[in-house]
Amino acid sequence: MIRPDAASTRFVLGLGQASLDYLGLAPVYPERDAKCELDRLEVQGGGPVATALVTLSRLGLSTAFIGAVGDDLAGRAIRAGLIEEGVDVSGLSMVPGGTSQLAFIAVERYSGSRTIFWHRGRGTELGVGQVDLEAVGRARLLHLDGLMHEASMVAARRAREAGIPVVFDAGTLRDGSLDLAARTDCLICSERFFRAFHPRGDVEAGLVGLRELGPTRVVATFGARGSVGFDGRIFHHQPVLEVRVLDTTGAGDVYHGAFIYGLLAGWDLAGCMRFASATAALKCEKMGGRAGIPDLETVRRFMGPGFPGREPGLPE
Repeated sequence: MIRPDAASTRFVLGLGQASLDYLGLAPVYPERDAKCELDRLEVQGGGPVATALVTLSRLGLSTAFIGAVGDDLAGRAIRAGLIEEGVDVSGLSMVPGGTSQLAFIAVERYSGSRTIFWHRGRGTELGVGQVDLEAVGRARLLHLDGLMHEASMVAARRAREAGIPVVFDAGTLRDGSLDLAARTDCLICSERFFRAFHPRGDVEAGLVGLRELGPTRVVATFGARGSVGFDGRIFHHQPVLEVRVLDTTGAGDVYHGAFIYGLLAGWDLAGCMRFASATAALKCEKMGGRAGIPDLETVRRFMGPGFPGREPGLPE
């Protein structure tokens, strides 16, 4: 149960995966059957929804997480990392005997690109009965990654009933993804998801098709080529912003969190995408999905006159 104090200002509620990431910085990615000494080794929290919530917390909003991890060393580290960032974890289940999701991420110093090896964990699938529907109805916005489909569908249905906006981080096109998309207000998808949904290459037609599923705003992210969005009126292409890139791990998750900030501020599509791109770019200057997430003032200074405008006020 999400604690009452989290509801006092209302909160962005996320339901999805949280992981523990082991990150190694290599001078170059090794060939098969070779050895490579790492320049650095770090451990940080990860996961699509969890990292988006950390982004929102650093930008100054109240956040809460619903998910499940194992009652193991990794699970305890995941929980502690979220608490340290100010994310309410009273909806995080610690499953006795379960194993938490882990990832090893090899980052190439020369390019900033990364290769992810991950283990989903065991016994930590969030059940429908573990979804705090009362908390969903009190949230300011619901953010989903769709990886626990049934739980996500139940939460999205409750949010729509309560008039709570739903954002879907669509990373991979899976069974049920399009059903969930139909119950969301904003869909932000990866290039992998987009190409699986619309393989013909016409980006604008693909975005129109995604919007016809139900969301009012749809965005597809294309890595170094930027992102393209559609709100039913205009298509907007947002280039990536230039920074000294060390590591792109978690950039998409940070983009999603920052985009949500813009939605709650009432910005238009272009403003949300510009702010999200700036926040994600700044993250890439440091290693890992979380170490480089900026606060609001840092983003404001980076954007200068391009900052979209007013900030999300607390609701009445």
